[in-house]
Order: sequence, then C-alpha cells, then structure tokens
Amino acid sequence: QVQLVESGGGLVQPGGSLRLSCAASGSGFSVGTMGWYRQAPGKERELVATISRAAFTDYSGSVKGRFTISRENAKNTVYLHMNNLKPEDTAVYYCNAFVTLDTNGAARYTWGQGTLVTVSS
Repeated sequence: QVQLVESGGGLVQPGGSLRLSCAASGSGFSVGTMGWYRQAPGKERELVATISRAAFTDYSGSVKGRFTISRENAKNTVYLHMNNLKPEDTAVYYCNAFVTLDTNGAARYTWGQGTLVTVSS
C-alpha cells in the first residue's frame, strides 16, 4: 500500500515563507505527476501546483510567482516552497500523486492526509 506523508505546515505571519514536503512511502510502485491542492474553510478543494516526473510545472494564477513546486524522483518526494504568504493562503494543503503499482500496473491518484497552513499576524 502506498501512502503520502506530508509535513511542514504551521503558523506564519503575512509575508513569511514555509516549505511543505510530501513523501510517498511503501514498495513496488512508481510515481508520475505529483501536486499540491488546498482547501480553505467553507470552500472547495482547489489546485495549487503540479509537477510531472520530467519536472514540467503548472500553477494556479493565485500562487504563480510566489510558490515553487519541485520534486526529487529518487525519493518520491515533492516540495512546495511558499513565499510572500497572504492570509488568503490559509488552508489545509493536500499532496496528490499518480501512483502505478509494479505488480499489476494498476494506477490511481493517491492523497495525503493534509497539513494546515495558517497565515496570520
């Protein structure tokens, strides 16, 4: 079974920075596109950024220029570097990965448990 484990959330002041990490654990799998989504209180989950295995990236307009997504394929890990954070960035951030099992080729999107980011003075 493949699990995504996130870390790095917390409380930060407006204008501050945080780095989120997400590692896929388990055995017998490969990871394709990875991404970060977020869900603010009372709102739907939305895309923040994605990165392909070849490091092609895509960002939502609200974070472009402030957030950077990166990954280490050898560690099956994705990062989200967040700069110039704003109160409207407050949300639970979820990691997502497209995982393919070596045994039977079954593939599915897998989600992490979420990590809370609060931007407040």
